[in-house]
Amino acid sequence: MATIELPGGLAPAAAVLRPSIPVKLAYSLGQAAQNGGFDAAIAFIFFYYSAVLGLSGMLVGAALAVSLAFDAVVDPVVGSWSDNMKSRLGRRLPLMIVAIPFIVVSIGLLFSPPQGLGQTGLFAWLAVMSVMVRSFISLFNVPYIALGAEMTSGYAERTSLVVYRAFAGICSGVAVTAIGFSVFFANGGLQRADGYPGFGWSVAALLLVCMTLCCLGIRRYAAALPQPEQADGSMLRRLPAELKEIFANRSFRLLFSSAVVLFVAIGVNMSLNNHAFVFVWQIKSENIQFIGYAYLIGILLGVGGAPWLQKVMEKKNVVIIGFLLLIANWVVLQGAMLAGFYHPLGDAALAPMQFNSFIAGIGTGFVQVAYPSMMADAADEHEYLYGRRREGLYFAGLGFAGKAATGLGVMVAGAALDLIHFPSSVGHGAQAALPAVMQSRLVSIWGPVPAVIAVAALLILAAYRITRARHDELTGELARRRIAS
Repeated sequence: MATIELPGGLAPAAAVLRPSIPVKLAYSLGQAAQNGGFDAAIAFIFFYYSAVLGLSGMLVGAALAVSLAFDAVVDPVVGSWSDNMKSRLGRRLPLMIVAIPFIVVSIGLLFSPPQGLGQTGLFAWLAVMSVMVRSFISLFNVPYIALGAEMTSGYAERTSLVVYRAFAGICSGVAVTAIGFSVFFANGGLQRADGYPGFGWSVAALLLVCMTLCCLGIRRYAAALPQPEQADGSMLRRLPAELKEIFANRSFRLLFSSAVVLFVAIGVNMSLNNHAFVFVWQIKSENIQFIGYAYLIGILLGVGGAPWLQKVMEKKNVVIIGFLLLIANWVVLQGAMLAGFYHPLGDAALAPMQFNSFIAGIGTGFVQVAYPSMMADAADEHEYLYGRRREGLYFAGLGFAGKAATGLGVMVAGAALDLIHFPSSVGHGAQAALPAVMQSRLVSIWGPVPAVIAVAALLILAAYRITRARHDELTGELARRRIAS
């Protein structure tokens, strides 16, 4: 059994859990499933199926909405399952291990639809494979994120682990982006249909390595963590009451609701990134990766700066700053283009798009660090109020909200493409051109629409009330209860 590192002189119940650096590094590799697989790789799917394979934007959105509906069931089931599991490997790790081979196979198949499928066949393949990818990533990611909340305690130490995880996610995103644009889409660009299957299986292999190393590196530490008493009754009978319990916590409701709304906005924007870069700003496909790298550098700075900001302000304020930077990324250049003031093309558009994405990356980095840390704080409040820890369900909620970015967001983007009558055949040739009116419509749903949605998320989050002082009060009382028991 691993020894959990505790500050000297403190009783275990009151001590701050501090995993070693090797354990933090190993744990962080698991973030590749989300950032490398779900975010970076799946970002290619919308363009692939709509602009390359010619599937209707509405059908692409509908197929991914089907998988989102499954998430609404899978995420809380996995969360409750991992909350109540007991094993020699701990309560989270067994589910993560089981998920690995299924994630690898489903990612590869998602990028490899059989040839000759019509609209109905492509829709069915995308819907089924998306359900598989989402479900198996949930099986890994929900217990993975919940485990992070259990591995550490304390306002600052918890943020430290999130920073490790975020850095690893950035690296995996860079790797996937480089594999795509530098290897499989270097010649022929994103319109090259035969590049997508090899890209998908290469990403699957990368995820296999990262997730396996994660599980091997944390197995002793995870096994040494306290495990719950097994709850009475079957999971499906317990689950409705558990869901009612977590939604009774106002802090969880606010975090969950604001995250869903924000990630829908991000999903609309990210789904249309490649459409806008190729068809509006006329940037070469092989240069789009450099916009992605600027975004990831921005995330790097945001992730590194978020812990410093949290020393001088509340976590909620860090997230609000992140929201405002994202909104600026969606309205400044887009507004200038729509107003007719500024519309660079080709190589001239690369630097402005890089700067825009860099600013968005800083905002995303702030959100990536502070949001999960706030959710873990809310889980502490839940134990204070109800006497049980529900990290699994709490982070199932956050995971569900995050995947709404590629579910509801893609559905909105797909419906919007059909609404503006975007030509599905425009991506079949190397030379792509859109009428000016169509470009303006595309830019409107790429930028200003997500900005309006994000403002709604900002208003919801403003009511969140767990401050540093409140959290210290909660953890102090929880420590006293544990010592007394």
